Amino acid sequence: MSSARSLLLYCRAGFEKDCAQEIATIAAGDGVYGHTIAVEQQAWVQFVPNTPNHLAKLKLRLDELIFARQLLYASEHLKGLPKGDRVTPLLAHARELSPRGYSEIWCETADTNEAKELSSLARAITGPLARALRAEKLLPTEGEVDPRLPRLHILFTATDAAIVACARPGQCSDWPMGIVRLKMPRGAPSRSTLKLHEAFMTLLTEKEHRSALQPGMKAVDLGAAPGGWTWQLVQRHMQVTAIDNGRMDAELMESGQVKHRREDGYHYAPPKTVDWVVCDMVAAPARIATLMADWIGNNHARHALFNLKLPMKKRLEELQRCQDIIADKLDGHDHVLRMKHLYHDREEVTAYLRLDQSPPSRRR
Repeated sequence: MSSARSLLLYCRAGFEKDCAQEIATIAAGDGVYGHTIAVEQQAWVQFVPNTPNHLAKLKLRLDELIFARQLLYASEHLKGLPKGDRVTPLLAHARELSPRGYSEIWCETADTNEAKELSSLARAITGPLARALRAEKLLPTEGEVDPRLPRLHILFTATDAAIVACARPGQCSDWPMGIVRLKMPRGAPSRSTLKLHEAFMTLLTEKEHRSALQPGMKAVDLGAAPGGWTWQLVQRHMQVTAIDNGRMDAELMESGQVKHRREDGYHYAPPKTVDWVVCDMVAAPARIATLMADWIGNNHARHALFNLKLPMKKRLEELQRCQDIIADKLDGHDHVLRMKHLYHDREEVTAYLRLDQSPPSRRR
């Protein structure tokens, strides 16, 4: 993958500057400097290092980036693709980007209404390009996937323009366009339930899924009404204490797994340690970060999952401030803190927090 010239990151439209600032900051921390290409409302960002081979110095994983949905290593932005033969130039750059070949091919567009008009073109190109790659033994037989190889991505930015990129195994999202697609479940009280579902899928490891989402666990939902997040916990057969002065969904209360307490979520504390606290209250990010750090630090809960409502400007700085608050409140205790701007988030970031009980040699 020596010919990669830049990083290509997908993000939510309107958050390009935040995504660009984050990747530039992380790259600088690894001693890699360059410039970013971030056009408002285009839903993707490029980071171009001053020295192309310095990309190899970056030790990146998508799950460590807050604003990026997808992390790819890219060739140049091809423009002026001939209408009669787009495959030939795309094939040439794909061949150069990964001479060993690819596990599979995804032709995509950005997540914007304008870009979605290119989706039919992306679908139409996939078949001919795949056949051309197979003819050069750069793609396995149809129906086969070699997980050791990178995945080829073609991001169409116009009818005559595309970025050829590849996703490295273990560093990328395995969802097309980096979007976790979920259907609204029947019976859920609100669409916010999708946010918690995606958070469990995105912010927890497979091991944490097995150990931390067990039937019979006890959870507290702060700011619960009408019950979108509580519904997700109930579906996992947990016993939930819902804290909110508002009314809870009647059908949810009939489950027998929910106790509703009309109290202030900022002042409630459980009589005994619970397995989970989840929080989707509207407040300044620093206040929620302080509250969640107190819950974990005071052993009120073993795991916390919460939303941080973002300001209109200096979003990354505000999240870094929240990280510092949590570290200070936990007074030097090793902890796991992951943040992600989820697909089902809007002007917020979702975070997961727990103390780190792993041996020193295995700590993140």
